[in-house]
Amino acid sequence: MLILVADDHKLVRDGLRPFLLELDPTAEILDAATLGEAIDQIDSTPGIGLVLLDLMMPGMDGLGGLHQIKTRIPDTPVVIVSGYSTRDHVVAAVQAGAAGFIPKTVSGATMVNALRLVLSGEKYLPSSSFFEDPANQSALSPAAKPQGAPPPFDRLSRREAEILAQLVEGRTNKEIAIALSLQEITIKVHLRNVYRKISAANRAQAVRIALQSGWVMPAVIN
Repeated sequence: MLILVADDHKLVRDGLRPFLLELDPTAEILDAATLGEAIDQIDSTPGIGLVLLDLMMPGMDGLGGLHQIKTRIPDTPVVIVSGYSTRDHVVAAVQAGAAGFIPKTVSGATMVNALRLVLSGEKYLPSSSFFEDPANQSALSPAAKPQGAPPPFDRLSRREAEILAQLVEGRTNKEIAIALSLQEITIKVHLRNVYRKISAANRAQAVRIALQSGWVMPAVIN
């Protein structure tokens, strides 16, 4: 697999590399620090299978850069990876052709799961917990968050929702138990209930269902 990471911060580009290799250990990872460099890579390297794109990179001109890239490789998924994730930014990016929008604040495990979802042909959108208030760059206030989770997540108890969120973060049962100060056997019981309530056959399917829905955080549960 050929993956292009277009971000003007080398630290970000280098930091993403080990997570991208989890998608495919044999992947060749290209990088670019400007829109011009990204377009040069695309024009000179056929077969790019995934693009990670920073909206604030030099030369982007808002979503104009995304449009230029999609014009060249319309069938290749382009995922926005941004430190600024308002609802308007996310909706506009997807409408412009992005296959997903991943806030830079997510964990590596969540990013890998999101990219796997995109590569399977689905779109990934962040949960409401990751959206920012454009006026003050702070998290949305509780009053601005959805008042309840969509089906089937509205059937989960708060504890079950917390455990599902930890699952999406890629944590093991033991790690979840430590984080929530519970016994590991208790985590297993709760997970069985989670699988039943959201109609998941196993751990991997539960993560997939959560990511597809855009809900990954217990903050949306009453």
